[in-house]
Amino acid sequence: MGLLLKVFIPLLGLALAFYFYSAPKDFSEEMLRGKRVIVTGASSGIGEQMAYHLARMEAHLLLTARTEAKLQKVVERCLTLGAASARYVSGSMEDTTFPEVVVKEAENTWGGLDMLILNHIGYTYFNYFNGDVGHVRKLLEINFLSYVAMTTSALPMLKESQGSIVVVSSMAGKTGTPFTAPYSATKFALDGFFSSLRHEFIIDKVNVSITLCILGYIDTENAVRAVSHAIQYTPAPKEECALEIIKSGVLRQRELHYPSRAAGSLLLLLQGIAPDFLDSLIRSNYKVENIRR
Repeated sequence: MGLLLKVFIPLLGLALAFYFYSAPKDFSEEMLRGKRVIVTGASSGIGEQMAYHLARMEAHLLLTARTEAKLQKVVERCLTLGAASARYVSGSMEDTTFPEVVVKEAENTWGGLDMLILNHIGYTYFNYFNGDVGHVRKLLEINFLSYVAMTTSALPMLKESQGSIVVVSSMAGKTGTPFTAPYSATKFALDGFFSSLRHEFIIDKVNVSITLCILGYIDTENAVRAVSHAIQYTPAPKEECALEIIKSGVLRQRELHYPSRAAGSLLLLLQGIAPDFLDSLIRSNYKVENIRR
């Protein structure tokens, strides 16, 4: 234990120093006024809350998700809250043509795009991996390949506006966690693809920012229903999470760690220096006895 403390305390200090040194610039809601924004996965959870924040900031919104009835209600509320405009396109990201349909709608409506927020995910289970390769393939199509397809379609407009791409990911895409193997695989893929793409943008002097949002346990209905019986800590509020995602995209940050930037930095440091200790720490937060195969 003494050795662990000798390692842990300096790392914590380093993580905190990094947090304060790289604190984000000032954010103003006026930065979003009149901006043209696509939000995927916008019918519930974090995506819905992002839509409401953006509406209050008087942005133009194009929202997408699977369920049309839910999207209609979100759009109605966005208009009530003050959105410059709000519309939706309903459909499933399992359809490989749908990402291009959404982007084409933005082009036809606005003639351009300032921010692409990629937030949708496919349904998956929270349990031991059951060997279903087909499920992993389907989840990769929704959680990863559709993100690539939407980015590819939107990039000409984003280059013209010098806009932003915001990718909602997870701590499960930075370090392995139990009972999330298919989901974690898709989030690791997002990190690899968009981190590599960022390099290429810098090399080619493409002024489009990429923000990767590394989220922990958030109190969305789906997340709480799926994991509350097995995770020992309290989820962070989706409303605040949504606002932090928007801020990080507008300020063109490389990464957002929410709910705790310092804790996220510490986890990543531990991953490189003491991976077995980190794995043990992660497992200690799960009520494994509540997981049923």
